[in-house]
Amino acid sequence: MRHLFRILAVALVLIPGVLSAKKVETVINVIPYPQSVTIGKGVFKGAGANFNCDPAIDAQSARIIRDFADKITFVSGRTNSVATPIGLDKAAAEGKMKGFVFLKDGSMGPEEYSIDIKKKTCLVKASAYNGFLYAIQTLKQLTDVAIFSGKVDPSQKFYFPAVSIKDKPRFAYRGMHLDCARHFFSVEEVKKYLDIMATYKLNRLHWHLTEDQGWRIEIKKYPKLTQIGAFRNGTMVGKDFKSNDGIRYGGYYTQDQIRDVVAYASSLGITVIPEIDLPGHMLGALAAYPELGCTGGPYEVWTRWGVSEEVMCPGKEAMFTFLEDVFTELLDLFPSEYIHIGGDECPKTEWEKCPDCQARIKALGIKADSKHTAEQYLQSYVTARVQKFLNDKGRKIIGWDEVLEGELAPGATVMSWRGVDGGIQASALGFDVIMTPNTYCYFDYYQSEDHNQEPLAIGGNLPVEKVYSYEPFEGLNASQQKHILGVQANLWTEYIATNEYLEYMLLPRMCALSEIQWCASKDKNFDRFSASMRAESFKIFDTLGYNYRKF
Repeated sequence: MRHLFRILAVALVLIPGVLSAKKVETVINVIPYPQSVTIGKGVFKGAGANFNCDPAIDAQSARIIRDFADKITFVSGRTNSVATPIGLDKAAAEGKMKGFVFLKDGSMGPEEYSIDIKKKTCLVKASAYNGFLYAIQTLKQLTDVAIFSGKVDPSQKFYFPAVSIKDKPRFAYRGMHLDCARHFFSVEEVKKYLDIMATYKLNRLHWHLTEDQGWRIEIKKYPKLTQIGAFRNGTMVGKDFKSNDGIRYGGYYTQDQIRDVVAYASSLGITVIPEIDLPGHMLGALAAYPELGCTGGPYEVWTRWGVSEEVMCPGKEAMFTFLEDVFTELLDLFPSEYIHIGGDECPKTEWEKCPDCQARIKALGIKADSKHTAEQYLQSYVTARVQKFLNDKGRKIIGWDEVLEGELAPGATVMSWRGVDGGIQASALGFDVIMTPNTYCYFDYYQSEDHNQEPLAIGGNLPVEKVYSYEPFEGLNASQQKHILGVQANLWTEYIATNEYLEYMLLPRMCALSEIQWCASKDKNFDRFSASMRAESFKIFDTLGYNYRKF
Protein backbone atom coordinates (compact mmCIF):
# COMPACT_ATOMS: atom_id res chain seq x y z
CA MET A 1 0.00 0.00 0.00
CA ARG A 2 2.95 2.33 0.44
CA HIS A 3 3.04 3.28 -3.23
CA LEU A 4 -0.66 4.10 -3.38
CA PHE A 5 -0.20 6.42 -0.42
CA ARG A 6 2.58 8.17 -2.36
CA ILE A 7 0.21 8.72 -5.28
CA LEU A 8 -2.35 10.40 -3.05
CA ALA A 9 0.37 12.43 -1.35
CA VAL A 10 1.48 13.84 -4.69
CA ALA A 11 -2.09 14.83 -5.45
CA LEU A 12 -2.23 16.66 -2.12
CA VAL A 13 0.95 18.55 -2.96
CA LEU A 14 -0.40 19.58 -6.33
CA ILE A 15 -3.80 20.76 -5.17
CA PRO A 16 -3.64 23.18 -2.26
CA GLY A 17 -6.80 24.06 -0.42
CA VAL A 18 -10.05 22.25 -1.18
CA LEU A 19 -9.36 19.05 -3.11
CA SER A 20 -11.23 17.89 -6.15
CA ALA A 21 -11.79 14.11 -6.29
CA LYS A 22 -11.24 14.25 -10.05
CA LYS A 23 -7.83 15.86 -9.56
CA VAL A 24 -6.78 13.32 -6.96
CA GLU A 25 -7.65 10.49 -9.31
CA THR A 26 -5.53 11.67 -12.25
CA VAL A 27 -2.04 11.79 -10.72
CA ILE A 28 0.57 9.05 -10.80
CA ASN A 29 4.33 9.32 -10.30
CA VAL A 30 5.39 8.27 -13.80
CA ILE A 31 7.90 10.24 -15.89
CA PRO A 32 7.45 10.90 -18.74
CA TYR A 33 3.77 11.27 -17.92
CA PRO A 34 1.46 8.99 -19.93
CA GLN A 35 -0.92 10.34 -22.53
CA SER A 36 -4.08 9.08 -20.83
CA VAL A 37 -4.45 8.11 -17.15
CA THR A 38 -7.54 6.99 -15.24
CA ILE A 39 -7.03 5.81 -11.66
CA GLY A 40 -9.44 3.30 -10.16
CA LYS A 41 -9.79 1.82 -6.70
CA GLY A 42 -7.64 -0.72 -4.94
CA VAL A 43 -4.29 -2.32 -5.71
CA PHE A 44 -2.92 -5.35 -7.50
CA LYS A 45 -0.26 -7.45 -5.75
CA GLY A 46 2.56 -8.31 -8.13
CA ALA A 47 4.70 -10.53 -5.94
CA GLY A 48 3.80 -14.15 -6.59
CA ALA A 49 1.38 -13.32 -9.42
CA ASN A 50 1.46 -15.46 -12.56
CA PHE A 51 2.73 -13.96 -15.82
CA ASN A 52 0.59 -15.00 -18.80
CA CYS A 53 2.27 -14.19 -22.11
CA ASP A 54 0.49 -14.22 -25.47
CA PRO A 55 2.14 -16.88 -27.72
CA ALA A 56 2.00 -14.32 -30.55
CA ILE A 57 4.48 -12.05 -28.76
CA ASP A 58 7.95 -12.09 -30.32
CA ALA A 59 10.86 -13.79 -28.54
CA GLN A 60 12.66 -10.53 -27.70
CA SER A 61 9.57 -9.05 -26.04
CA ALA A 62 8.89 -12.34 -24.23
CA ARG A 63 12.42 -12.19 -22.83
CA ILE A 64 11.99 -8.76 -21.22
CA ILE A 65 8.63 -9.84 -19.79
CA ARG A 66 10.34 -12.85 -18.25
CA ASP A 67 13.15 -10.61 -16.95
CA PHE A 68 10.52 -8.42 -15.27
CA ALA A 69 8.93 -11.47 -13.67
CA ASP A 70 12.33 -12.74 -12.54
CA LYS A 71 13.17 -9.38 -10.94
CA ILE A 72 9.97 -9.40 -8.88
CA THR A 73 10.71 -12.99 -7.90
CA PHE A 74 14.29 -12.21 -6.92
CA VAL A 75 13.48 -9.21 -4.73
CA SER A 76 10.32 -10.52 -3.10
CA GLY A 77 11.24 -14.20 -2.85
CA ARG A 78 7.77 -15.11 -4.19
CA THR A 79 7.84 -17.04 -7.45
CA ASN A 80 6.27 -15.36 -10.47
CA SER A 81 5.76 -18.19 -12.94
CA VAL A 82 5.62 -17.37 -16.66
CA ALA A 83 3.33 -19.25 -19.05
CA THR A 84 2.08 -18.89 -22.63
CA PRO A 85 -1.40 -20.42 -22.38
CA ILE A 86 -3.32 -21.29 -25.54
CA GLY A 87 -6.41 -19.14 -25.97
CA LEU A 88 -4.98 -16.37 -23.81
CA ASP A 89 -6.47 -13.60 -25.91
CA LYS A 90 -10.04 -14.94 -25.56
CA ALA A 91 -9.68 -15.68 -21.87
CA ALA A 92 -8.27 -12.24 -21.13
CA ALA A 93 -11.00 -10.56 -23.14
CA GLU A 94 -13.60 -12.38 -21.06
CA GLY A 95 -11.85 -11.29 -17.86
CA LYS A 96 -11.14 -14.83 -16.72
CA MET A 97 -7.36 -14.59 -16.54
CA LYS A 98 -5.73 -13.48 -13.29
CA GLY A 99 -2.26 -12.11 -12.69
CA PHE A 100 -0.13 -10.31 -15.27
CA VAL A 101 -1.43 -10.69 -18.82
CA PHE A 102 0.64 -9.54 -21.80
CA LEU A 103 -1.15 -9.43 -25.16
CA LYS A 104 0.01 -8.51 -28.64
CA ASP A 105 -2.25 -5.89 -30.22
CA GLY A 106 -1.39 -5.31 -33.88
CA SER A 107 -3.56 -2.18 -34.04
CA MET A 108 -1.05 -0.26 -31.89
CA GLY A 109 1.98 1.65 -33.12
CA PRO A 110 5.49 0.26 -32.51
CA GLU A 111 6.05 2.43 -29.38
CA GLU A 112 2.48 2.47 -28.12
CA TYR A 113 1.19 0.49 -25.15
CA SER A 114 -1.72 0.23 -22.73
CA ILE A 115 -1.93 -0.94 -19.13
CA ASP A 116 -5.17 -1.81 -17.32
CA ILE A 117 -4.68 -2.73 -13.66
CA LYS A 118 -7.47 -4.10 -11.51
CA LYS A 119 -7.38 -5.90 -8.16
CA LYS A 120 -6.77 -9.32 -9.71
CA THR A 121 -5.29 -8.49 -13.12
CA CYS A 122 -2.63 -6.36 -14.76
CA LEU A 123 -3.36 -6.39 -18.50
CA VAL A 124 -0.64 -5.02 -20.82
CA LYS A 125 -1.01 -4.59 -24.58
CA ALA A 126 1.49 -3.56 -27.24
CA SER A 127 2.35 -4.47 -30.81
CA ALA A 128 6.14 -4.53 -30.73
CA TYR A 129 9.23 -4.70 -28.55
CA ASN A 130 9.51 -1.01 -27.66
CA GLY A 131 5.85 -0.89 -26.66
CA PHE A 132 6.27 -3.77 -24.21
CA LEU A 133 9.55 -2.27 -23.01
CA TYR A 134 7.92 1.09 -22.22
CA ALA A 135 4.96 -0.59 -20.55
CA ILE A 136 7.37 -2.38 -18.22
CA GLN A 137 9.26 0.85 -17.51
CA THR A 138 5.95 2.44 -16.54
CA LEU A 139 5.04 -0.50 -14.32
CA LYS A 140 8.38 -0.19 -12.54
CA GLN A 141 7.62 3.44 -11.70
CA LEU A 142 4.13 2.50 -10.51
CA THR A 143 5.38 0.10 -7.86
CA ASP A 144 7.96 0.24 -5.10
CA VAL A 145 11.47 1.47 -6.00
CA ALA A 146 12.80 -1.85 -4.70
CA ILE A 147 12.16 -3.10 -8.24
CA PHE A 148 15.27 -1.12 -9.25
CA SER A 149 17.45 -2.62 -6.53
CA GLY A 150 19.65 -5.68 -6.44
CA LYS A 151 18.66 -6.57 -2.89
CA VAL A 152 16.35 -9.28 -1.60
CA ASP A 153 13.42 -7.94 0.44
CA PRO A 154 11.01 -10.70 1.58
CA SER A 155 8.61 -8.08 2.96
CA GLN A 156 8.13 -6.60 -0.50
CA LYS A 157 4.71 -7.30 -2.06
CA PHE A 158 5.07 -5.01 -5.11
CA TYR A 159 1.66 -3.39 -5.07
CA PHE A 160 0.44 -1.65 -8.25
CA PRO A 161 -2.38 0.92 -8.09
CA ALA A 162 -5.55 0.23 -10.05
CA VAL A 163 -5.10 2.40 -13.11
CA SER A 164 -5.85 2.47 -16.81
CA ILE A 165 -3.12 3.94 -19.05
CA LYS A 166 -3.04 4.51 -22.80
CA ASP A 167 0.25 5.88 -23.97
CA LYS A 168 2.48 6.68 -26.93
CA PRO A 169 5.21 9.26 -27.58
CA ARG A 170 4.80 12.70 -29.09
CA PHE A 171 8.06 12.45 -31.07
CA ALA A 172 9.65 9.44 -32.75
CA TYR A 173 13.18 10.76 -32.15
CA ARG A 174 13.95 11.18 -28.44
CA GLY A 175 17.66 11.70 -28.13
CA MET A 176 20.47 12.23 -25.69
CA HIS A 177 24.01 13.08 -26.76
CA LEU A 178 27.26 12.02 -25.11
CA ASP A 179 30.66 13.51 -25.89
CA CYS A 180 33.30 10.84 -25.26
CA ALA A 181 35.96 12.72 -27.22
CA ARG A 182 36.83 15.58 -24.85
CA HIS A 183 36.74 13.15 -21.97
CA PHE A 184 36.62 9.39 -22.39
CA PHE A 185 34.05 7.19 -20.66
CA SER A 186 34.37 3.43 -20.31
CA VAL A 187 32.03 0.90 -21.90
CA GLU A 188 30.41 0.26 -18.52
CA GLU A 189 29.90 3.98 -17.96
CA VAL A 190 28.30 4.35 -21.40
CA LYS A 191 26.01 1.41 -20.60
CA LYS A 192 25.01 3.08 -17.35
CA TYR A 193 24.16 6.22 -19.34
CA LEU A 194 22.00 4.06 -21.62
CA ASP A 195 20.26 2.55 -18.59
CA ILE A 196 19.25 6.01 -17.39
CA MET A 197 17.96 6.90 -20.86
CA ALA A 198 15.91 3.71 -21.08
CA THR A 199 14.23 4.30 -17.71
CA TYR A 200 12.74 7.51 -19.13
CA LYS A 201 11.93 6.14 -22.60
CA LEU A 202 14.60 7.91 -24.67
CA ASN A 203 15.42 6.00 -27.85
CA ARG A 204 18.45 7.61 -29.54
CA LEU A 205 22.03 7.96 -28.28
CA HIS A 206 24.04 10.46 -30.32
CA TRP A 207 27.60 9.26 -29.66
CA HIS A 208 30.24 11.94 -30.32
CA LEU A 209 33.40 9.97 -31.05
CA THR A 210 35.93 12.28 -32.73
CA GLU A 211 37.37 15.65 -31.82
CA ASP A 212 40.41 17.93 -31.80
CA GLN A 213 41.09 16.48 -28.33
CA GLY A 214 40.90 12.81 -29.25
CA TRP A 215 39.79 10.13 -31.73
CA ARG A 216 37.84 7.42 -29.90
CA ILE A 217 36.92 4.69 -32.40
CA GLU A 218 39.15 1.93 -33.80
CA ILE A 219 39.46 2.05 -37.59
CA LYS A 220 41.50 -0.94 -38.71
CA LYS A 221 42.63 0.56 -42.01
CA TYR A 222 44.07 3.57 -40.15
CA PRO A 223 45.67 2.22 -36.95
CA LYS A 224 47.42 5.50 -36.12
CA LEU A 225 44.03 7.08 -35.41
CA THR A 226 44.02 5.24 -32.10
CA GLN A 227 47.77 4.80 -31.66
CA ILE A 228 48.35 8.56 -31.94
CA GLY A 229 45.02 10.35 -32.30
CA ALA A 230 43.37 8.85 -29.21
CA PHE A 231 45.86 10.40 -26.75
CA ARG A 232 46.79 13.96 -25.83
CA ASN A 233 49.79 15.22 -23.90
CA GLY A 234 47.88 16.75 -21.03
CA THR A 235 44.73 18.80 -20.49
CA MET A 236 44.21 22.46 -19.68
CA VAL A 237 43.42 23.21 -16.04
CA GLY A 238 40.08 24.83 -15.35
CA LYS A 239 39.57 27.75 -17.71
CA ASP A 240 43.22 28.71 -17.96
CA PHE A 241 43.80 28.21 -21.69
CA LYS A 242 47.56 28.58 -21.27
CA SER A 243 47.80 25.77 -18.73
CA ASN A 244 48.48 22.05 -19.07
CA ASP A 245 48.34 19.48 -16.28
CA GLY A 246 51.04 17.45 -18.06
CA ILE A 247 49.13 14.18 -17.64
CA ARG A 248 48.87 12.07 -20.77
CA TYR A 249 45.18 11.39 -21.36
CA GLY A 250 43.15 9.26 -23.74
CA GLY A 251 41.39 6.06 -24.66
CA TYR A 252 39.33 4.53 -27.42
CA TYR A 253 36.74 1.88 -28.14
CA THR A 254 37.68 -1.25 -30.05
CA GLN A 255 35.30 -2.39 -32.74
CA ASP A 256 34.21 -5.29 -30.56
CA GLN A 257 33.42 -2.85 -27.75
CA ILE A 258 31.43 -0.70 -30.16
CA ARG A 259 29.38 -3.74 -31.20
CA ASP A 260 28.80 -4.59 -27.56
CA VAL A 261 27.49 -1.10 -26.76
CA VAL A 262 25.29 -1.03 -29.87
CA ALA A 263 23.78 -4.42 -29.00
CA TYR A 264 23.24 -3.40 -25.38
CA ALA A 265 21.52 -0.18 -26.49
CA SER A 266 19.29 -2.13 -28.85
CA SER A 267 18.15 -4.35 -25.98
CA LEU A 268 16.97 -1.13 -24.28
CA GLY A 269 15.11 0.09 -27.37
CA ILE A 270 17.85 2.63 -28.15
CA THR A 271 19.50 3.23 -31.51
CA VAL A 272 23.09 4.52 -31.39
CA ILE A 273 23.87 7.26 -33.92
CA PRO A 274 27.63 7.78 -34.30
CA GLU A 275 29.17 11.15 -35.11
CA ILE A 276 32.34 11.63 -37.11
CA ASP A 277 32.66 15.42 -37.03
CA LEU A 278 34.01 16.83 -40.30
CA PRO A 279 35.76 18.69 -41.82
CA GLY A 280 36.58 20.70 -38.65
CA HIS A 281 37.20 19.36 -35.15
CA MET A 282 39.62 16.87 -36.73
CA LEU A 283 42.99 17.40 -35.02
CA GLY A 284 42.81 13.88 -33.62
CA ALA A 285 42.89 12.55 -37.18
CA LEU A 286 45.36 15.14 -38.46
CA ALA A 287 47.87 14.35 -35.73
CA ALA A 288 47.83 10.75 -36.94
CA TYR A 289 47.72 11.49 -40.68
CA PRO A 290 49.06 15.03 -41.25
CA GLU A 291 48.88 14.68 -45.03
CA LEU A 292 45.11 15.14 -44.75
CA GLY A 293 45.49 18.80 -43.71
CA CYS A 294 46.14 21.90 -45.79
CA THR A 295 49.66 22.52 -44.42
CA GLY A 296 50.81 18.95 -43.82
CA GLY A 297 51.45 19.70 -40.16
CA PRO A 298 52.98 18.86 -37.86
CA TYR A 299 49.78 18.58 -35.86
CA GLU A 300 49.17 17.65 -32.24
CA VAL A 301 46.07 16.36 -30.49
CA TRP A 302 44.78 19.45 -28.72
CA THR A 303 45.30 19.85 -24.99
CA ARG A 304 42.87 22.74 -24.64
CA TRP A 305 39.24 23.41 -25.47
CA GLY A 306 37.87 25.61 -28.20
CA VAL A 307 37.84 25.63 -32.00
CA SER A 308 41.06 24.91 -33.88
CA GLU A 309 41.69 26.63 -37.20
CA GLU A 310 43.57 23.54 -38.38
CA VAL A 311 41.03 21.51 -40.34
CA MET A 312 40.95 18.86 -43.04
CA CYS A 313 41.77 19.79 -46.62
CA PRO A 314 38.95 19.24 -49.14
CA GLY A 315 41.32 20.25 -51.91
CA LYS A 316 43.03 16.88 -51.54
CA GLU A 317 41.34 13.78 -52.88
CA ALA A 318 43.06 11.82 -50.11
CA MET A 319 40.69 13.45 -47.60
CA PHE A 320 37.65 11.94 -49.30
CA THR A 321 39.33 8.56 -49.62
CA PHE A 322 40.06 8.66 -45.90
CA LEU A 323 36.48 9.60 -44.99
CA GLU A 324 34.97 6.93 -47.22
CA ASP A 325 37.25 4.30 -45.70
CA VAL A 326 36.34 5.41 -42.18
CA PHE A 327 32.61 5.39 -42.91
CA THR A 328 32.85 2.00 -44.60
CA GLU A 329 34.11 0.47 -41.35
CA LEU A 330 31.71 2.58 -39.29
CA LEU A 331 28.66 1.34 -41.20
CA ASP A 332 29.57 -2.23 -40.34
CA LEU A 333 29.42 -1.33 -36.64
CA PHE A 334 26.33 0.87 -36.50
CA PRO A 335 23.05 -0.26 -38.14
CA SER A 336 21.49 3.17 -37.52
CA GLU A 337 19.59 4.72 -40.41
CA TYR A 338 21.26 8.04 -39.57
CA ILE A 339 24.95 8.91 -39.42
CA HIS A 340 25.96 12.28 -37.94
CA ILE A 341 28.69 14.04 -39.92
CA GLY A 342 29.09 17.16 -37.78
CA GLY A 343 29.79 20.16 -39.97
CA ASP A 344 29.93 22.70 -37.15
CA GLU A 345 32.53 25.30 -36.30
CA CYS A 346 34.81 24.79 -39.29
CA PRO A 347 37.08 27.84 -39.74
CA LYS A 348 37.92 28.63 -43.36
CA THR A 349 41.18 30.55 -42.79
CA GLU A 350 43.41 27.74 -44.02
CA TRP A 351 41.20 27.07 -47.05
CA GLU A 352 41.49 30.70 -48.11
CA LYS A 353 45.28 30.29 -48.25
CA CYS A 354 45.53 26.68 -49.43
CA PRO A 355 46.46 26.19 -53.12
CA ASP A 356 44.70 22.82 -53.19
CA CYS A 357 41.47 24.21 -51.77
CA GLN A 358 41.52 27.18 -54.12
CA ALA A 359 42.18 24.85 -57.07
CA ARG A 360 39.18 22.75 -56.03
CA ILE A 361 37.01 25.86 -55.81
CA LYS A 362 38.10 26.90 -59.30
CA ALA A 363 37.61 23.45 -60.78
CA LEU A 364 34.09 23.24 -59.35
CA GLY A 365 33.22 26.72 -60.61
CA ILE A 366 32.31 27.86 -57.11
CA LYS A 367 31.62 31.57 -56.79
CA ALA A 368 31.04 33.71 -53.74
CA ASP A 369 27.78 35.64 -53.58
CA SER A 370 26.01 38.06 -51.25
CA LYS A 371 25.02 35.23 -48.91
CA HIS A 372 28.06 32.99 -48.66
CA THR A 373 31.77 32.87 -49.35
CA ALA A 374 33.35 30.49 -51.82
CA GLU A 375 34.82 28.58 -48.88
CA GLN A 376 31.38 28.10 -47.33
CA TYR A 377 30.20 26.63 -50.61
CA LEU A 378 33.27 24.41 -50.57
CA GLN A 379 32.10 22.98 -47.26
CA SER A 380 28.71 22.39 -48.86
CA TYR A 381 30.53 20.36 -51.51
CA VAL A 382 32.17 18.26 -48.79
CA THR A 383 28.80 17.71 -47.08
CA ALA A 384 27.08 16.76 -50.34
CA ARG A 385 29.83 14.36 -51.36
CA VAL A 386 29.83 12.56 -48.01
CA GLN A 387 26.03 12.55 -48.06
CA LYS A 388 25.97 10.87 -51.48
CA PHE A 389 28.45 8.22 -50.34
CA LEU A 390 26.32 7.41 -47.30
CA ASN A 391 23.04 7.58 -49.24
CA ASP A 392 24.46 5.06 -51.72
CA LYS A 393 25.06 2.78 -48.73
CA GLY A 394 21.43 3.16 -47.61
CA ARG A 395 22.06 5.69 -44.84
CA LYS A 396 21.00 9.29 -44.17
CA ILE A 397 23.03 12.16 -42.75
CA ILE A 398 22.48 14.51 -39.84
CA GLY A 399 24.51 17.71 -39.66
CA TRP A 400 24.73 20.60 -37.21
CA ASP A 401 22.89 23.71 -38.41
CA GLU A 402 26.03 25.18 -40.01
CA VAL A 403 25.39 22.80 -42.93
CA LEU A 404 22.74 25.30 -44.00
CA GLU A 405 25.50 27.84 -44.79
CA GLY A 406 25.78 27.34 -48.53
CA GLU A 407 23.76 24.66 -50.30
CA LEU A 408 22.35 21.57 -48.63
CA ALA A 409 21.30 18.58 -50.71
CA PRO A 410 17.76 17.19 -50.29
CA GLY A 411 17.40 14.37 -47.79
CA ALA A 412 19.73 15.79 -45.14
CA THR A 413 18.52 16.27 -41.57
CA VAL A 414 19.51 19.40 -39.65
CA MET A 415 20.32 19.42 -35.95
CA SER A 416 19.51 22.91 -34.69
CA TRP A 417 21.90 23.80 -31.86
CA ARG A 418 22.51 27.55 -32.08
CA GLY A 419 19.12 28.31 -30.59
CA VAL A 420 16.01 27.46 -32.60
CA ASP A 421 16.67 29.57 -35.69
CA GLY A 422 18.42 26.81 -37.62
CA GLY A 423 15.45 24.50 -37.10
CA ILE A 424 13.00 27.17 -38.15
CA GLN A 425 15.00 27.91 -41.30
CA ALA A 426 15.60 24.25 -42.19
CA SER A 427 11.98 23.21 -41.72
CA ALA A 428 10.83 26.14 -43.86
CA LEU A 429 13.15 24.85 -46.61
CA GLY A 430 11.67 21.36 -46.33
CA PHE A 431 14.45 19.65 -44.37
CA ASP A 432 13.77 17.34 -41.46
CA VAL A 433 14.98 18.73 -38.14
CA ILE A 434 16.06 17.56 -34.71
CA MET A 435 15.79 20.39 -32.19
CA THR A 436 18.75 20.65 -29.80
CA PRO A 437 18.86 24.38 -28.98
CA ASN A 438 21.63 25.40 -26.59
CA THR A 439 19.13 27.78 -24.98
CA TYR A 440 17.21 24.81 -23.55
CA CYS A 441 19.08 21.58 -24.28
CA TYR A 442 22.78 22.03 -23.42
CA PHE A 443 23.42 20.09 -20.24
CA ASP A 444 27.03 21.25 -19.94
CA TYR A 445 25.61 24.59 -18.75
CA TYR A 446 25.38 25.53 -15.08
CA GLN A 447 22.21 24.58 -13.22
CA SER A 448 21.88 27.83 -11.30
CA GLU A 449 23.06 31.42 -11.42
CA ASP A 450 25.23 30.86 -8.36
CA HIS A 451 28.20 29.34 -10.16
CA ASN A 452 30.24 29.15 -6.98
CA GLN A 453 27.84 26.52 -5.64
CA GLU A 454 28.01 24.40 -8.80
CA PRO A 455 30.76 22.26 -10.36
CA LEU A 456 32.79 23.98 -13.07
CA ALA A 457 30.80 24.22 -16.30
CA ILE A 458 31.27 25.77 -19.72
CA GLY A 459 28.96 28.69 -18.90
CA GLY A 460 25.33 29.70 -19.21
CA ASN A 461 22.51 28.90 -16.82
CA LEU A 462 20.07 26.11 -17.54
CA PRO A 463 18.06 25.01 -14.49
CA VAL A 464 15.62 22.15 -14.80
CA GLU A 465 12.68 24.58 -14.87
CA LYS A 466 13.96 26.18 -18.06
CA VAL A 467 14.61 22.83 -19.71
CA TYR A 468 11.04 21.80 -18.92
CA SER A 469 9.62 25.02 -20.38
CA TYR A 470 10.86 24.29 -23.90
CA GLU A 471 8.17 23.93 -26.60
CA PRO A 472 9.68 22.52 -29.84
CA PHE A 473 6.88 23.80 -32.10
CA GLU A 474 7.10 27.43 -31.01
CA GLY A 475 7.58 29.69 -34.03
CA LEU A 476 6.67 26.95 -36.53
CA ASN A 477 3.61 26.72 -38.77
CA ALA A 478 1.77 23.44 -39.36
CA SER A 479 3.85 22.58 -42.42
CA GLN A 480 7.13 23.16 -40.58
CA GLN A 481 6.00 21.15 -37.56
CA LYS A 482 5.75 18.03 -39.75
CA HIS A 483 9.52 18.22 -40.28
CA ILE A 484 10.41 18.13 -36.57
CA LEU A 485 11.53 14.56 -35.98
CA GLY A 486 12.15 15.14 -32.30
CA VAL A 487 14.23 16.70 -29.56
CA GLN A 488 17.65 15.96 -28.11
CA ALA A 489 19.82 17.36 -25.34
CA ASN A 490 23.60 17.55 -25.69
CA LEU A 491 26.16 16.85 -23.00
CA TRP A 492 29.60 18.11 -23.98
CA THR A 493 32.39 17.09 -21.63
CA GLU A 494 35.13 19.70 -21.70
CA TYR A 495 34.84 20.10 -17.94
CA ILE A 496 33.23 16.75 -17.15
CA ALA A 497 35.94 14.18 -16.46
CA THR A 498 34.21 11.68 -14.16
CA ASN A 499 31.09 9.55 -14.26
CA GLU A 500 29.79 11.13 -11.04
CA TYR A 501 30.05 14.61 -12.56
CA LEU A 502 28.41 13.34 -15.76
CA GLU A 503 25.41 12.04 -13.80
CA TYR A 504 25.12 15.29 -11.87
CA MET A 505 24.90 17.31 -15.07
CA LEU A 506 22.47 14.85 -16.62
CA LEU A 507 20.02 14.39 -13.76
CA PRO A 508 17.35 15.55 -13.25
CA ARG A 509 17.46 17.62 -16.44
CA MET A 510 17.15 14.53 -18.63
CA CYS A 511 13.87 13.70 -16.90
CA ALA A 512 12.54 17.14 -17.88
CA LEU A 513 13.77 16.47 -21.41
CA SER A 514 11.86 13.17 -21.48
CA GLU A 515 8.56 14.97 -20.93
CA ILE A 516 9.33 17.43 -23.75
CA GLN A 517 9.99 14.47 -26.02
CA TRP A 518 7.12 12.24 -24.91
CA CYS A 519 4.23 14.33 -23.59
CA ALA A 520 1.76 16.37 -25.56
CA SER A 521 2.17 20.04 -24.71
CA LYS A 522 -1.17 20.08 -22.90
CA ASP A 523 -0.06 17.26 -20.59
CA LYS A 524 3.05 19.02 -19.29
CA ASN A 525 2.81 20.46 -15.79
CA PHE A 526 5.95 21.45 -13.92
CA ASP A 527 4.30 21.26 -10.49
CA ARG A 528 3.15 17.71 -11.18
CA PHE A 529 6.56 16.84 -12.65
CA SER A 530 8.42 18.26 -9.63
CA ALA A 531 6.25 16.41 -7.15
CA SER A 532 6.71 13.16 -9.07
CA MET A 533 10.47 13.64 -9.15
CA ARG A 534 10.56 14.00 -5.37
CA ALA A 535 8.09 11.21 -4.74
CA GLU A 536 9.59 8.64 -7.11
CA SER A 537 12.52 9.46 -9.39
CA PHE A 538 14.85 10.79 -6.69
CA LYS A 539 14.26 7.52 -4.86
CA ILE A 540 15.07 5.60 -8.04
CA PHE A 541 18.33 7.56 -8.35
CA ASP A 542 19.18 6.85 -4.72
CA THR A 543 18.43 3.15 -5.14
CA LEU A 544 20.64 2.94 -8.24
CA GLY A 545 23.41 5.06 -6.68
CA TYR A 546 23.22 7.89 -9.21
CA ASN A 547 24.67 11.29 -8.43
CA TYR A 548 22.10 14.02 -9.15
CA ARG A 549 21.15 17.60 -8.39
CA LYS A 550 18.10 18.10 -6.22
CA PHE A 551 15.67 20.94 -6.81
